Parts: sequence; structure tokens; C-alpha cells
Amino acid sequence: MKPIHSFLSIVLITFASCAQQTESEIKAETPTKINYTSEVVVSDLDIPWGMVFLPDGSMLITEKTGELIHYKDGSKTNIEGLPEIYVRGQGGLMDLELHPDYKNNGWIYISYGSPEGEGTGGNTAIMRAKLNNNTLTEKQVLYKAELNTKKGQHWGSRIEFDNDGYLYFSVGDRGNRDVNPQDITRDAGKIYRLNDDGSIPQDNPFVGTSGAKTAIFSYGHRNPQGMAKHPVTGAIWVNEHGPRGGDEINIIQKGKNFGWPVISYGINYDGTTFTDITEKEGMEQPLFYWVPSIAPSGMAFVSSSKYPDWQGNVLVGSLKFEYLERLVIENNEVVRREKLFEGLGRVRNVIQAPDDYIYAAIEGLGIIKIVPEN
Repeated sequence: MKPIHSFLSIVLITFASCAQQTESEIKAETPTKINYTSEVVVSDLDIPWGMVFLPDGSMLITEKTGELIHYKDGSKTNIEGLPEIYVRGQGGLMDLELHPDYKNNGWIYISYGSPEGEGTGGNTAIMRAKLNNNTLTEKQVLYKAELNTKKGQHWGSRIEFDNDGYLYFSVGDRGNRDVNPQDITRDAGKIYRLNDDGSIPQDNPFVGTSGAKTAIFSYGHRNPQGMAKHPVTGAIWVNEHGPRGGDEINIIQKGKNFGWPVISYGINYDGTTFTDITEKEGMEQPLFYWVPSIAPSGMAFVSSSKYPDWQGNVLVGSLKFEYLERLVIENNEVVRREKLFEGLGRVRNVIQAPDDYIYAAIEGLGIIKIVPEN
């Protein structure tokens, strides 16, 4: 493993005490030295989207273009038996997650762009499978979002399990903001919750609602590309892309409407507005939002003793500005931010692995490991 980057935090930010604050309010302070370095552990990857560690210490890594890679003992092997992957725009082969009882049941969960179903193009699908001699077996499609579209944006696609064994996943609005996110009879623009076998939990919020997609757990989302379970509360947190401004962090709650696109702290990419309100009764406020957008992807809570000065913090990858952002959270408020790893590349994902080290997936580079300096 080759050390490539010993870094300083370039920005140390202190916020005033309020529930939502924007990056425009930040005042940069003197750079602070951080006692960690990075090492490339898996090189020569293009767009590494998802990554998980198997019990033997090897890794599974998805390339968005449609490759599932098994990295073990310094070698990469392509896994066979994938379903047909619809690769378009931001979509392709995306996230990975292991069942909480993987050691006993062997289930691997995968999100991907699928052309199956009604309409041309594709939409987000969730499947589970087992790995046998570098081939996926016992494949089961658990959920397929409808309708298909040829649009390339907003697939969402992060996966996470909660403490009760429920499976959560995100599907972005698929570029149809004015219809999908606020309509619970339609897929897209939602966070979903399933049992681990793909069945619908009977206490899901819209079970029994006429016409509703009963897998929906919350709605009014734009494009959630980060999802993590809080290590203390067990709550599911997501980060999601806004348009020009208005990226958000939200704590997912049963049946709640997170507002997109009725309320937003962002504007259209061309500078025009699509809404003139940021708050509305019956719609949730974000825990935090960014203006300007950082294009967040991937999210991890730090609980490892290997990073004593980061414990309890949240790490978020920035695609737009190509850094790893550290957020200090106190009483569900962001009180400090740091920019880390500036210039390495677009940070697509970040996880705290079973070995208690933090790993980040960098587009055009590979997987890096963050280690304390000696």
C-alpha cells in the first residue's frame, strides 16, 4: 500500500447556533493540521460506486459501468452472473450492502439500473444474491422502480440496514421533479423500506392507502446518494443532491414528506427559481443544507477509536469540489466543517470498515484507506 497524500484540513469552520445554515455563512479560519495520511489500497478504478468488506478481509467493489470486482490479496477478479445493467448518465451498477447476518446466510444486496419492466430505458432495481466461486447465484430481484425512462439523472440507489433488520434504499426523482417526488402512487423521489426478503413490512406508512406504493417509507426526495445508520440512535440518515444549492442532510422518518420540489434552498442550474418558499407546514426541514452545492455522495459516521478527534463526526464525499467533508454534529446541528483530501478526485463513497479504518472511493483513482500518522 503506497502512501500518496498527507493532508491538512484547509478550512476549519465554526457555525453560529441555528438549525439550518448555509455554506455562504462560513468564514474560513487558519488551516489546522490533521494527523492522518491516505494510502491507495485498490488502484486503477474508474467510477467505484459501492464497496463492502467480506469476512475474510477481501472487498467487493462496483464499477458504475457494470463490473462487480472481487479484490483479494492484491488481485482483482470480475464476478460473473450479474443481471442486465442499464448504464446511462448517473446510473449503472451502483451500491452494495451485506445482510447483517451475512456470515450465516451469505446474502449480498445490490442496486443497479435495470431495463426490466414497463417503458423504454431503465430505473433503479434492488436485488440480492449469493457469491459462489466468483459467480452470483440464487439471484432475487426484490424491488424494481417504475416507470422506465431514458433520462440519465437521479437514480439515488444507496442501501442500508437498520438495527431491526429492515432494508432501506433510495430512488431519486429520475429527472421528473414535478410529478414523482410528491406522488406516493408513483416510484422515484422516495426512500423505501423492505423486509430482508423483499416483502413489505406491514407497518410501513402507506400500507392500506389506496394506490400507494407500499414500499415507500418517506417521500419528497430529489436524489439521495448517501445513506448511513447512526451508530448510537440507529436512525437512517441520508444526504441528497439539490439543484444549484440546496444539498441536504435528512434524518429519515416514517411517512414524512421532505418537501422536494415544493420547498428548497436551491435554484435551477440556469439561475432561475422554481419555488419561492423554503418552509411549509407538513414538510420536513433538513438537518443541514449546503449553498453552494457540494454534490454529496457517500456518508459515514465515525465511531472508531483509530480517529479519536473524529469520533461522532459525519464524513461526506463531495463530487463537485473533490474533497472529503468532515461535519461535527452536536445536538443534531452542524457546528464545524473541514475540507479533507482536496484534489484527490471526486469522492464517490466513504465507509467505516469492519477493521475500524475509513475507506473512500475516489473516481479515476481507486479505494483509499485513511490511517493515523506514525
